[in-house]
Amino acid sequence: MITFLELLVNGISVGAVYALIALGFVIIFKATEVVNFAHASLLLVGGFVVAKLHPSIGFWAALALGVTVAAAVGALIEFLIIRRANVTSHSVLAIVTIGVDIVLVTELTRRIGTDVLALGDPWRDRVLHLGEVSVAQTRVVALGVAAALITAFLLAFKYTNWGIAMRATAEDSETAALMGVRRGRVSMGAWAVAGALAAVAALFLCVFPTPGLDRSTTFAAMKAFPAAILGGLDSTTGALAGGLIIGVTEAMMSGYQNDLAFLGRGIGDVAPFLVMIVVLLIRPAGLFGTRELARV
Repeated sequence: MITFLELLVNGISVGAVYALIALGFVIIFKATEVVNFAHASLLLVGGFVVAKLHPSIGFWAALALGVTVAAAVGALIEFLIIRRANVTSHSVLAIVTIGVDIVLVTELTRRIGTDVLALGDPWRDRVLHLGEVSVAQTRVVALGVAAALITAFLLAFKYTNWGIAMRATAEDSETAALMGVRRGRVSMGAWAVAGALAAVAALFLCVFPTPGLDRSTTFAAMKAFPAAILGGLDSTTGALAGGLIIGVTEAMMSGYQNDLAFLGRGIGDVAPFLVMIVVLLIRPAGLFGTRELARV
């Protein structure tokens, strides 16, 4: 039971981080109807800035700058590439983001090389003991920070002018434009927010108990993609639910891997994608996604 509780708490905390990344996918999709495959590279940008700058300017200043840089890179991708791409197909734009991701990841991995970069977080390797259950302090902080950011976003999405403009754009972009909503500004804001969330998620993906930021960090980040698809690409609630489901599934499968040896080694890495496939076979739009209806 103790092992189960430890795996559950770790799964929920990692799932909350996945939810932050999945929320970035959802924000961009709602604003532009484009699936952003460059999201993992935004995460790597934020983490790389924090890792390089924290020895000279301190952790908190480096984190703030990393979030700012990731947000700026996201906004620049939208302004310089997505907005100016002379195509109308959202599928083609999704492929464009794959090219952007390859360029950014290739350059960043070249700079990282074979090193494992520490992010200089203040929690280090401290462990919190809740009775007989031991949990890394970074996991608890990750859960709290993710919950606060997701709550803040949902409130802003519902009550601020930016949130109302995004909801109007997602509902009917042409009508929203006629009503005075600046779609370009909404789109750029969505990419910036997604980049900022990715940078925060990078922090908690690269601190204890993981060794740090390295070339494989983008692969860990892409586990959040099944969370976005699972919950529904047009649902902010789905991003939260999908992230938690994927996080708990991965933790449980990895933790009980020896008991599931008949499924093969590394089942914890494959489990998020298996869950996504099973759910999509039952609900193609995801758990909370909007089903498209066609009149025939």
